[in-house]
Amino acid sequence: MREGTRVVLVHDWLTGLRGGEKVLARFCRMFPDAPILTLVHVRGSVGPSVEDGRRIRSSIVQWLPSAARNYRHYLPLFPAAIEGFDLDDVDVVISTSTCAAKAVVPTGRALHICYCNSPMRYAWDQFDAYFGVERVGTVANAVLRPVLAALARWDRDTAHRVHHFVANSRYIAGRIGRYYNRRASVLHPPVATDFFTPGDTPPGSYFLVVSALVPYKRIDIAIGAARQLGASLKVVGTGPDEARLRSTAGPTVQFLGGVDDSQLRDLYRGARAIVLPAEEDFGIVPVEAMACGRPTVAFNRGGATETIEDGVTGALVAAQDASAFAAAMDGIRDRTFNPRALAARAAAFSADRFDAGFRTILADTLAASGPC
Repeated sequence: MREGTRVVLVHDWLTGLRGGEKVLARFCRMFPDAPILTLVHVRGSVGPSVEDGRRIRSSIVQWLPSAARNYRHYLPLFPAAIEGFDLDDVDVVISTSTCAAKAVVPTGRALHICYCNSPMRYAWDQFDAYFGVERVGTVANAVLRPVLAALARWDRDTAHRVHHFVANSRYIAGRIGRYYNRRASVLHPPVATDFFTPGDTPPGSYFLVVSALVPYKRIDIAIGAARQLGASLKVVGTGPDEARLRSTAGPTVQFLGGVDDSQLRDLYRGARAIVLPAEEDFGIVPVEAMACGRPTVAFNRGGATETIEDGVTGALVAAQDASAFAAAMDGIRDRTFNPRALAARAAAFSADRFDAGFRTILADTLAASGPC
């Protein structure tokens, strides 16, 4: 890329440090002068690696009532908000998208590479998980169904604004092909394998969930499995589903809220196993746990099938229900895993490997489109 090339980073929202924000943090390291455009920014929520010294510009959604906490309530406004950004002076757009960021409007000369964590879930195949009758009621369900159908059409019709899609897993590359009719390179997200490392003490007896507390993560399955086993379960994370999940949890389930990276590493190292009941796009948690030498019990679909080897680095569960997970969790309690061997497997997902892979994709895309 030529000196003076103007790069901008576009991200859906900056409201917490999850897998998508860890990808964004790597892009911030690669492009230290690039500003970030985002729908909503909660200051201090994503840490200094993204925020310190960085120009961050928010959309009109930022100024709506309770947007920091309830930004998803403004879904119908996301198209206008993301398309309202002015990119006239930009040469390269790099978006990290789970919702709307990929639909930003570049100028005719600008190159747009989208690192896609997933096409818009709630608009395509997970409407009921978020807006089913049992969650929002009959009236809201009926009102929202055509709204989300319109968003799905918009999501599909704006895919041409991206020159090159990069998927975080083969599973998501398949979804991009199905919903956008586009091909995608596959580059697994970066994992801090130099920080997440095995400890010196044997694992404890508790199971661990690390997740945003949102419906599609299916944390209710992990809670139900722990209840059946009478097993200790620690839940790390926050989100709109927390109150409902707490109401179903028994005395062996502990909600820890948000934790810092050092606390999370200690929790990984001390766990008997991590539990991942969702059909994940990629699932960075199992790889972080693997780097700490701990196995994962995961649903046998989605990105987990690309990171977990059944019987070697964890257990893959055929059925997405509490009884099946309870059986797998019970079985894994009696097994011994070599922490160093698991950490060695996690090295294939290192941050350095991600950086090198993305730079190659960027160089190849620039070469194919002409100099910037």
